Amino acid sequence: MIEIQQNKRIATCVVCPSVVGQQLALSDENRMAEAVGLALAINLDVVYSETLRMREIKPAMFFSHGFTEKLKPIISEKNIELMVVDTRITPIQQRNLEKELKIKVIDRTALILEIFGERAQTREGALQVELAHLTYQRSRLVRSWTHLERQRGGAGFLGGPGETQIELDRRIIDDKIVKIKKELEKVKKTRDIQRGARRKVPYPIVALVGYTNAGKSTLFNYLSQSNVMAADMLFATLDPTMRKIVLPKGMEVILSDTVGFISDLPHELVMAFRATLEEVLNADIILHVRDIANPDTAVQRDDVLQVLENLGLKNVKYAANYVEVFNKSDLLDESELLHWKNKTSGSENVALVSAVSGEGCDKLLKLIEDKLTSEFIECRVILLGSDGKTAAWLYENSRVTEVVNGEKADVYTVSLSADNFSRLDNMAKDNDRILIRK
Repeated sequence: MIEIQQNKRIATCVVCPSVVGQQLALSDENRMAEAVGLALAINLDVVYSETLRMREIKPAMFFSHGFTEKLKPIISEKNIELMVVDTRITPIQQRNLEKELKIKVIDRTALILEIFGERAQTREGALQVELAHLTYQRSRLVRSWTHLERQRGGAGFLGGPGETQIELDRRIIDDKIVKIKKELEKVKKTRDIQRGARRKVPYPIVALVGYTNAGKSTLFNYLSQSNVMAADMLFATLDPTMRKIVLPKGMEVILSDTVGFISDLPHELVMAFRATLEEVLNADIILHVRDIANPDTAVQRDDVLQVLENLGLKNVKYAANYVEVFNKSDLLDESELLHWKNKTSGSENVALVSAVSGEGCDKLLKLIEDKLTSEFIECRVILLGSDGKTAAWLYENSRVTEVVNGEKADVYTVSLSADNFSRLDNMAKDNDRILIRK
């Protein structure tokens, strides 16, 4: 972990390597902006940054000896204490760079883990981040520390030369990983219970997903009238948040805000946050919030879809419950706005909005409601005599649009899902005071 002293910002340099022949989705400029944004997200002081074009990767230090020699006077002049390499480097390369430059060196994965570690607010979030940290740390034990050749004496009948320090460290980490996974399994069971309780109510789940800083939390706040942290920084949201909202015709749903995705999202984090992201897997509607003011919005879209696929949602972009929300329309000029309006025209799977001004949000809510009710069955339910229990069930499990009270019977006009209609039909078969008319 990076030790950040209070009221002191660590002078940092950021290097974005670009290897000849290596296909990169983001442009060099946007890669650097994102890397610097990640560093600023944990209050690092970026005093130097460089995009480095390389012919090849050097096995020993990743960079060439000439580049490290060039960096040394810059490090000295600017009192740099930390170097961020915007790619994944091996433990050997990290150790050799630290020995050569005499400063702390971390890669992109470690930086993202640091951000998550700082942002986790709930017990569950902290556990997930710790699991990701340990998984990452375990993969970097081999020959990465100077003390690993030490041995400790054996005990009992096995004896022998003893347990090497690296074996001991790996065992300690493995024990911690097992313990955390057990605790997260309890969290998963709790979530399953909560999910089951919501199904009984039931409230449909509408999950917000998207690239980090796409405006998910701002949209969440506008739709739910909440005050979840929303800032112009990467990974402002980490712990999932849920609120109940009411759609235009009175239907109630649960809106869920999730952690943002990013290109080259560490595999350790995807797996660690699987319990949280299961809300997305079980969502009735998935709202993919996109920052259309970003030049790399198409690349960001592909990165999000890749993470969703890794979670088990295959071909999600073709799913009936998938909606793309083109956000930040307020940042577009007239020609760009016209372009995106044309893309949304006549489509039932896209919406153009500004989460800041609220423009387009009413249409988005109607689109959500139309999708949720497209498979609904509308019918009239006649309750002969007083039947408060069935009436309560109708209010809980269907959308009641009209009630006509009579002397001998009450008539409810309702729309409900196919599953709930089947339940109601079974209730009518067992109770001759319930009549259903389509």
